[in-house]
Amino acid sequence: MYLDQIIKIEGFQTILYSLVDVIDSGIHIIDTKGRTIVYNKKMAEIEGMESDDVLGKKIHEIFKFKEETESTLIRALHSGKKTENSKQTYFNNLGQEITTINNTFPIMDQNQRIIGAIEVAKDITNLERLIKDNILNKGDTKYTFDSIIGTSENFLEVIEKSKRSTRTTSSILIVGETGTGKELFAQSIHNGSSRSTHPFISQNCAALPDSLIEGILFGTKKGAFTGSIERPGLFEQAQGGTILLDEINSLNPNLQAKLLRALQERTIRRVGDTKDKKIDVRVIATINEDPIDAIANDHLRKDLYYRLSVVSLFIPPLRERKEDIPLLAQSFIEKFNALFELNIEGISEDVYALFSEYDWPGNVRELEHIIEGSMNLLEPGDTKISPDHLPALFKKKAHLEEAPAAKGDDHTKRETQVSTLSLDDYIANTEKQYLEKVLKEHGMNISQAAKTLNISRQSLQYRLKKYQVK
Repeated sequence: MYLDQIIKIEGFQTILYSLVDVIDSGIHIIDTKGRTIVYNKKMAEIEGMESDDVLGKKIHEIFKFKEETESTLIRALHSGKKTENSKQTYFNNLGQEITTINNTFPIMDQNQRIIGAIEVAKDITNLERLIKDNILNKGDTKYTFDSIIGTSENFLEVIEKSKRSTRTTSSILIVGETGTGKELFAQSIHNGSSRSTHPFISQNCAALPDSLIEGILFGTKKGAFTGSIERPGLFEQAQGGTILLDEINSLNPNLQAKLLRALQERTIRRVGDTKDKKIDVRVIATINEDPIDAIANDHLRKDLYYRLSVVSLFIPPLRERKEDIPLLAQSFIEKFNALFELNIEGISEDVYALFSEYDWPGNVRELEHIIEGSMNLLEPGDTKISPDHLPALFKKKAHLEEAPAAKGDDHTKRETQVSTLSLDDYIANTEKQYLEKVLKEHGMNISQAAKTLNISRQSLQYRLKKYQVK
């Protein structure tokens, strides 16, 4: 009786519609003929539609389903039964795929006759796409050790150490700047191991918000939270194979702790579950900053670092192996020759001189992009990449680093060389020289040198590996 009085209040319908529009869930209501009578702003946002495109029209005039029964609203209207946490994938009027988790109910009148249906929806389109992409990429590893190009001594040492690591199942931490080819090494290790016939799954930890990454890695249990369904995580999907966690330092500390437990116990627990599941997965992690700095800046838990770095691979940046540039450049030219249907023979001596002087902050990836950009600027009949073909931005940066010092003025030459270095490179060079000096003072005794430097022995050993101090 009281409800009847509320409904009769002047403007009640306007109040109700205003309330529906501010709810942070999609609301879609249909009548007995399947026509939309309520369609709130959130639902329009989820489905990429305008209210005028949907209101007053039948669902199947707007949305495409494989079968009519796949519409949870129509199902509730015909069956008179409610459904909870039901996943639905369909297409809007532009052909865009949408995935939602729905709670759908039939609407009854006072005589228990069905007069419509209401649906409350949560959007999981992006989550579904990310998981689908990972599933499709399982085992799609195209790189082997034969794909790795380089003959410089420091680079060959990393390759050899990587090959030895294929014989075990220990965790691996790959350290390297952006663009050095960390995933290439990870895939090569997987393909060279006994796990090569099992899945290889790669996930960039920086690409997802914290609210999604835990469910994607460890899976979810139905009912754990609104809209959650029973879903295996990437660790379960990688069973028997390898999982690559790229930019591990982007994970928040709580997730790092859960990952540490998974590595130690070899079990995972889905979000919302109370039971553990055994896993047999090799973990390879990558980090694009100095691990010691990452620990000091609270980007990486120290205990997780020790667990991951059973095998540590330090990939040298391109500026430390410039003798490999001709090989790399030629491989990229061959790649884009096939892609662009060209027949370019190589790079000119002038270009090679520029490449040799350049500092390569973007590493091998930057070299590939410069080769690709240059090949887009070639004229018909050109057989080699010349300085004229190089992208304008590269020429500008290379020119800034070419300022010559006055002849015979050694002090000026040194100043010019220093000025071409980035701050990070200058600090790294200074640190390397100081480490070598202290080691020599202590007869190359690491323990005594570490004590003088007031750092741990392990930290000193890491830095010696990083700077390749013999």
